[in-house]
Amino acid sequence: MDDKKERPEEDSNVVDGLFPVDEHVEEIDEGGQTIRRKGIYLLPNLFTTGNLFCGFYAIIAAQAGLFSSACIAVFVAMLLDGLDGRVARMTNTQSKFGEQYDSLADMVTFGVAPAMVAYSWALNDLGKVGWMVAFIYAACGALRLARFNAQIEVTDSRYFTGLASPAAAALVVGMVWALSDYGVDGESIFIALMAAVIVAMAGVLMFSNIRYHSFKKIDLKGRVHFIFMLVIVLAFAVIFTDPPRVLMLVFLGYACSGPITAIWRLNEARKAKIES
Repeated sequence: MDDKKERPEEDSNVVDGLFPVDEHVEEIDEGGQTIRRKGIYLLPNLFTTGNLFCGFYAIIAAQAGLFSSACIAVFVAMLLDGLDGRVARMTNTQSKFGEQYDSLADMVTFGVAPAMVAYSWALNDLGKVGWMVAFIYAACGALRLARFNAQIEVTDSRYFTGLASPAAAALVVGMVWALSDYGVDGESIFIALMAAVIVAMAGVLMFSNIRYHSFKKIDLKGRVHFIFMLVIVLAFAVIFTDPPRVLMLVFLGYACSGPITAIWRLNEARKAKIES
């Protein structure tokens, strides 16, 4: 009789073990009460999955020599990365799972993919120096994302500490796209060295303590003057006249804005100290 009572329990354990993925259960605080919710939200995680797919495709395309396609995939991933968080907030579908999934996808798309694109395009001609530079960029991207996740509760949302990984990725792949679109390859030692400098600079800026404006406080729901719509239309027109070069210059300017602002603030602080 005892054996018969134990069999159903053993069978249920066997059945549970057949499922490769357990049901995701998350505890959420609402109104001072802890609520357990099963499952994951579909809509924001679809955008994150699209982000991850673009990063994976960029790596495959770069290895096949399709550098323009690889770079475009990273820029598409930037749009998807910007949408997943906003969609989650607008639909009230934020979750810890979504946050972690987004960080892992960002590591692939904005950490590994740009390094692989730059390495396949030019850095491989530098031998060990080339893959070391690519690894430095990927490592700095991982460190930057880890620091962002650790400090997300205490940092000022108006600023990023260090260059954001999507912006760093846009700088790297923008360089590759702009030059490869003109038929410039990385076989020239000059081009390879220039690429190494830009990739290393992007990695160091990600890991630095230099502050960058995040533009997260822009109110997209409020009313604006009609002239702003004209400015947006003109901006799109300028970008689409020559996307590779325009995007590279935009993100190069954004990457340089942090150090320039930091130097200006140091000079102002020195002047104020001297005057006092």
